[in-house]
Amino acid sequence: MTEKFPTINSTLSPDRLGQLIQEKYGLTDNTECRIFRLAMNHLYIVHDGESKYVFRVYTHDWRTELEIQEELRLLNHLKEADRQVAFPIADQSNNFIQKIEAPEGTRFGVLFSYAKGIKTAKFSPETSFLIGQALAKVHQSTEHVELMRMSYNAQNLLKNPVVRTKKFYNKNTIEIQFLESLSDFLTLKMENTDLQKMRYGAVHLDVWFDNLHIDNEKEITFFDFDFCGNGYLCFDISYFLFQLFTTHLNEEEYEAKADHFIRGYETVTKIHDEEKKFLPYACLAIMTYYISVQCDRFEYWTNIFLNEDHLKRMVGNLKRWIAYHKIEVK
Repeated sequence: MTEKFPTINSTLSPDRLGQLIQEKYGLTDNTECRIFRLAMNHLYIVHDGESKYVFRVYTHDWRTELEIQEELRLLNHLKEADRQVAFPIADQSNNFIQKIEAPEGTRFGVLFSYAKGIKTAKFSPETSFLIGQALAKVHQSTEHVELMRMSYNAQNLLKNPVVRTKKFYNKNTIEIQFLESLSDFLTLKMENTDLQKMRYGAVHLDVWFDNLHIDNEKEITFFDFDFCGNGYLCFDISYFLFQLFTTHLNEEEYEAKADHFIRGYETVTKIHDEEKKFLPYACLAIMTYYISVQCDRFEYWTNIFLNEDHLKRMVGNLKRWIAYHKIEVK
């Protein structure tokens, strides 16, 4: 008998998934399923006539069932509050999570509504204003919400990640030394923040153009809450500004959109002065964490994507942001 060779990350058949989804959710015989993206998680686009959905298959051992349940609890909370998010859809047995026995072990799948509109990095300052408004409304509903998921504190964003990144990139001594110094510097910043003036609750932590759709430059829908957890709400604001900065080399264009984004946000709720002071630093902590996540999930990508030059590019973006804000990392 031939031994079954162990697998770490299989690609599930879209045809078979389409059959499963059709059966579980009571869709029609016209149901079609196709691969959209194979990355941190695997995404499939599902069509049933005019209806369109996204089916996310979490990679094996990436999220626990409880973590996924908490993500979906947050999304259902936001849906009930009429916030602009893609939401999970229950099957005919009222289950939101499907368990799929893949070659590498159990994987979880969730069907989501499809966000109207398009994904684009080329949006106007006026649209940036609307993104700020939409995010502020989400934050109104997530402040004081606590999830049974990761808390984004100095230990989880800075200290632990730098150790993991250092182990992975053992040859990039200059970049690693920079990240170690940055981690120490940011840890002190976080510890010296006036917590009483920092809004806290459930955060998205990955708000940028890749995780939102814009419909007719009027309606914004957020999706992919895979990294949601507990933290300062200004984390989401800072991260959006950082991603805006890295995708706009023209600083005047960046500043126009950043200004509109903040003004849009503050038409809904005020950003406290203490939060504004922390905005230049918050995204640096998040990016330090995300660099380590890429290292942790190395087996799920390729050497072409995650190599020595990649770290230099990532650190280069951090240094450009630091120079722009005249931050002295001591």
